[in-house]
Amino acid sequence: MKIRTAVGALVLLAAGTALAAPQTKAPHDPEMIDAQGFQKILEQNRGKALLINFWATWCEPCRDEYPMLNELAKQYAPKGLQVVGVSMDDDGDLILMRRFLARYKPIFPNYRKTPGAEAAFRQSILSGWTGSMPISVFYAKDGRQVTHFIGEKSREQYEEAIRALLAGGESIAPQVK
Repeated sequence: MKIRTAVGALVLLAAGTALAAPQTKAPHDPEMIDAQGFQKILEQNRGKALLINFWATWCEPCRDEYPMLNELAKQYAPKGLQVVGVSMDDDGDLILMRRFLARYKPIFPNYRKTPGAEAAFRQSILSGWTGSMPISVFYAKDGRQVTHFIGEKSREQYEEAIRALLAGGESIAPQVK
């Protein structure tokens, strides 16, 4: 009888501990998108100044630039800027991508490119894009693509483009590495 009571007490104690422990939400992977999914993102963000950054964990300039983009997203969100990230990582880099996102805790939504149809996806983003990264594409509130950056850029270059975008985005020149 004492054993049953002891086992019962242990079960209740374990259940109470489990209920008292903080419940953390399991991390989820970014939604997969293809060219159509990308168009849907553009439609969902119409009416907002939009910066979409394409990155990968294997891209050193992408890793260097990403924390700055998160800071810029925090700084300019109250002024109307929406930032979106799209990971170009392959399935084999999924664990690295998860760790990367967990480390930097972006305040903006991130998606992941669906494997396959690489060239068609890139051309749906920016005509002539060969896959060089990082790449950031800027869209005016009416959905027009107004400029893009290919290669790592400085905070000053981003801020200049963001301010112009928020002001109407009519005179932003593309910047290629």
